[in-house]
Amino acid sequence: MDKLIVSPSPHLHTKTSTKSLMRDVVIALLPAVVVSVLFYGWNELLVLGVSVASCVLLEFLITKYLLKGACTIGDWSAVITGILLALNLPATTPWWVVFIGAVVAIGVAKMTFGGLGQNLFNPAIAGRVFLLISFPTYMTDWTKPAGFVGNALADGYSGATPLGLVKEGGIDAVAGLDYSDMLFYNIGGSAGELSAIALLAGFAYLLARKVIRPYITCSIIATVAVFSGIFWAIDPATYTDPVFNILTGGLLLGSIFMATDYVTSPMSNWGGVVYGIGIGVITMLIRYFGAYPEGVSFAILIMNSVVPLINKVFHAKKYGR
Repeated sequence: MDKLIVSPSPHLHTKTSTKSLMRDVVIALLPAVVVSVLFYGWNELLVLGVSVASCVLLEFLITKYLLKGACTIGDWSAVITGILLALNLPATTPWWVVFIGAVVAIGVAKMTFGGLGQNLFNPAIAGRVFLLISFPTYMTDWTKPAGFVGNALADGYSGATPLGLVKEGGIDAVAGLDYSDMLFYNIGGSAGELSAIALLAGFAYLLARKVIRPYITCSIIATVAVFSGIFWAIDPATYTDPVFNILTGGLLLGSIFMATDYVTSPMSNWGGVVYGIGIGVITMLIRYFGAYPEGVSFAILIMNSVVPLINKVFHAKKYGR
């Protein structure tokens, strides 16, 4: 007689696995990766290669020799962390700085808590914030090298992102900025911020594959739009408008690919909305009134720490109730 496996209900069967979900996220990131490599060239390829290789290698070594557990690099989560970390860095970041970011992302933010499914903070953002605080000179070097598509970007703005220009010189510093340029390629910023269209294409793919739900991303963008819209309506000479705040910085990259991380985001839809609103409000408070021109990474980390409380308040209904 065949061996029977007895387990409590519910009994759900699906072809979806951690590996397939992570692979879909990698596919969704490909448009942003391709655009960043085309415009930044070999510099970006080096950053991507070092970041992904370091994250995968570190997770393998920690799992095998420190945790003494089964190898987990086959689930693609380390690859995603490596790609996201690279896209959150300037293309001119030295390789050893990238490696340190990978150590913090994998060794501290992920594996210290026990690995995938147990980490409190998004690993890629934790690595990025650590590098921003520890190596501000490298992390704010926005010089644009010539890529494979010509020298168009190298002749553009350099030395500050649009958000940085506003923080330093006020709204008049970006008076001539064309929003159509920001839609295709951002003027200044990390490699992953280059093209809003590429990021939105990845978002559409994730929604079509049902990898993520739109509540978190849409609530972040809507909150930023409403918050900045109110201040802009009150004083347009001082505060930037909603379109500017949505297209600039890491808002789209963070809200689509990092705030929606399964492990570090709320489990319920309403919890996701509250989580997204919190990220949007904190982001705009930092952008308008904080010392840093950008606030997405800090906002996501702060709200990551609130997720356990959100899950207690907005929890899913128990089966049978």
